[in-house]
Amino acid sequence: MEEQSILLILPAHSFNEQEYTNIKNSFEKSNFKIFIASDSHSLCIGNNGLRVRADVSFFNMHEKNFTAIVFIGGEGVMTYFDNSKLHAIAKAFNKNNKPIGAICGAPVILAKAGLLSGVEATCYQPLKKELEKAGSLYQDKSVVLWGNFVTAQHPSSADEFAAVIKNQIAKRFASV
Repeated sequence: MEEQSILLILPAHSFNEQEYTNIKNSFEKSNFKIFIASDSHSLCIGNNGLRVRADVSFFNMHEKNFTAIVFIGGEGVMTYFDNSKLHAIAKAFNKNNKPIGAICGAPVILAKAGLLSGVEATCYQPLKKELEKAGSLYQDKSVVLWGNFVTAQHPSSADEFAAVIKNQIAKRFASV
């Protein structure tokens, strides 16, 4: 099997460490190569002080280099809601029907990029109005799969979220 790589989008500050750690570990156990992308010029700092060095800057992200993209949540993700680089990369993944995952508040990035209109999705419950404003069909569920989109509500959904993304990747490669 060819090496498959996943691009993890990590907020520069206040990312959710539980989501990041559980998702990253799940992917690595399944032999995926993980690349961290952020707009941080040094280290990304989690909500409890975990420090992670980004591998890729937002300006060097290219959809063709990755199997899937996953947006990690946490308080810091709110600074990315209107980020045009993130909107563009998500649209590129979508155009090529590659799996796109977003957990906690991160689905709002996809909604604001115009990708979740008419799509069933979930997010951190207090942000549901942001999804609905963008035309998303909000679902009060732990994890929601719709087409190539996988969205999740909260850190306790991280393991199920990662499993659904891995399943989507396997299906994509089985049909190629």
